[in-house]
Amino acid sequence: MAAKDRDRFSTATRIKLIGEQTAARVYRSQTRRQARRSRLTGRAAFLALVVCSLVVALAYPMRQYVSQRGEIADQERQAAEAAERVEELRDEKARLQDPAYVRRLAREHLHYVMPGETGFTVNDPDAERARRTDQGAADRPWYSDLWDGVDHADARR
Repeated sequence: MAAKDRDRFSTATRIKLIGEQTAARVYRSQTRRQARRSRLTGRAAFLALVVCSLVVALAYPMRQYVSQRGEIADQERQAAEAAERVEELRDEKARLQDPAYVRRLAREHLHYVMPGETGFTVNDPDAERARRTDQGAADRPWYSDLWDGVDHADARR
C-alpha cells in the first residue's frame, strides 16, 4: 500500500491529475459557452426577424408619408402664389377705379388725346428699318400674312 500511496502522491501523478481536471473544466466551460452562444444566436435571429418585419411593414407607409408631405408643400406654395396674384389683381382693380389712371392708360397704349390737344406720331425711318429687320414677319399686319397663306396654298395646287 505504501507504493500505491507513493504513486498517488507523486509529482507526475499530481500533474496528470491537475491536467485532467483542467481539461474537464475547459471542456465544461466551452460547452456552456456554446450553449449560451446558441441561445444568444436564436434570440438575435428572432430580433433580426422582428426588425426586418417592421422595416418591411413600415417602408411603404413611410414612403407615402414622405411623398404626401412633398405634395402638401407644393400645394401650399401654389396657394401662396395664387393669394399673391389675387392681391395684385385687387390692386389693379382698385387702380382701374381711378379715372385719371384709366386716362393715362388710354393715352399710353391707345394713343388717345384729350379734346383740344393735338397728337403727333413721329416716325424715324432708321428705327423703322431696324425694327423690320429685327422682327421680320411679326411687324406685318395680320391680313398680309393671311393673304400670303392663301397665295401659297393656291400655288401648291
